[in-house]
Amino acid sequence: MKNIKVGIIVADLDEYKPFAEIIERDNYENYSFLGRKGHKFGIKTSNGQAEVISILCGIGKVNATAAAMHLVDIGCDYLLNYGLSGGISNIRRGELTAPDKFLEHDFDLTGIGYKLCEKPLQEYIYDADNYLLETTKNVVPNLKIGTAVSGDHFICDSITRDSLYKNFSAMSCDMETAAIAYVASYSNTPFLALRRISDDAGDNATDSYREMNQQDDTLLSDYILQIIKELI
Repeated sequence: MKNIKVGIIVADLDEYKPFAEIIERDNYENYSFLGRKGHKFGIKTSNGQAEVISILCGIGKVNATAAAMHLVDIGCDYLLNYGLSGGISNIRRGELTAPDKFLEHDFDLTGIGYKLCEKPLQEYIYDADNYLLETTKNVVPNLKIGTAVSGDHFICDSITRDSLYKNFSAMSCDMETAAIAYVASYSNTPFLALRRISDDAGDNATDSYREMNQQDDTLLSDYILQIIKELI
C-alpha cells in the first residue's frame, strides 16, 4: 500500500473557501501555521492513502514561501498549488493551466549587470515536476502548458502585460507560484500549480478577476483532489 504526504498552498480566502467546504463534509482536523488557517485530512483509495495538509497562506511571494518551507519541513512528498492567474499569451479567460516553468518577474539586478530575473550563483528558472505534470494532464482536459511569471504586483495594464510576454514569453502571471517553485526546487520536492485564468492582465483585469474570484466555484478544488487520488 502506498502512503504519501501532500501539502496544498492556496493564497486567497475566496479561492480556499470552496475547498474548505468540501473537506469539512468529512473527517478533518483544523491546522494552523503562523496563525494561518488550514486543514489536515486523509484520502484513501484501493492503492493506499494520502495525508493532506492545506494552508491558506495569504497573497504574495513571502507568504507562499513561508508556507512552502513549512510543508517541506514537516515532510510533504509533494507540493500543490491552485488559484487564479492573469492570462498573458495564447490562453483565454476560464481556461486551466499547469505551468511547466516559473520565474520571478520582479527580481531585478539589471542595475549591477545581471539579466532580468537572474539570481547570482543559483538557478532562477524553476520547473514543474514532470510526473505531476503528466498526472495532471490525464486528469484535467484541455490543459494549457507554458511559462508562469510571479511577482508582488497584480498585473492590470496592457503595457506591463505585454512586457512580460516580450521578456519571458509568459503564458500567465500570478503572485505566488514561482516562490513555491523556488522552495520546491531547492528542497527537491515535486511541485505543480493548477491555475485558472481569471482575466487578461490588461486594463479591465481587476473587474474580471473579482467576478471570477467571487463565484464560489469548486472546479479547481475538485481537480486538486482528483490529482491526489491519482498520486496514491
